[in-house]
Amino acid sequence: MKYILASASPRRKELFSKIVDEFEICPSGIPETVPDGLQAEKQPEYLAKIKAEDIAKNYPEDIVVGADTSVILGDEILGKPKDRKDAKRMLNALSGKTHKVITGCAVVKNGVTKSFSVTTEVTFHILDKDDVEQYLDTDEPYDKAGSYGIQGLAMVFVKEINGDYNNVVGLPINHLKNYLT
Repeated sequence: MKYILASASPRRKELFSKIVDEFEICPSGIPETVPDGLQAEKQPEYLAKIKAEDIAKNYPEDIVVGADTSVILGDEILGKPKDRKDAKRMLNALSGKTHKVITGCAVVKNGVTKSFSVTTEVTFHILDKDDVEQYLDTDEPYDKAGSYGIQGLAMVFVKEINGDYNNVVGLPINHLKNYLT
């Protein structure tokens, strides 16, 4: 029996390596669509489940882990930005406010799926326009939900965090470890 991480995220790979010595990466290619009416807070766990279950079909003897992270401000899910303008819009919306980062995780073992979500609240300082523009000049914001990586250059944007830091990076390993045994 081996572990399979159903994600291409380098951040998840790094975090997963803190709790599992050897594993394979096998990202799911299924469309990330959710049923109409599914609450924003429930979407990451739903997506984690469908990703893990998609990969588990090909690895029935192994343990497959899927994950999905959403940044939620009010009722809006801030996904990965489409372009610089979209990233700037998101960062300006987060400026001076508290938002939720929810990571859903799913573990498929012996054909049984167990899943959970972890929520962390993150509060941003009021962002300086020049700091935002300098950040947008880097590659960092464009492959991350909410247009920022807490573990990177955007760490200076964060005033306060209430909850699991690793959850904001993309994988709540403290919680996940309990589901792997």
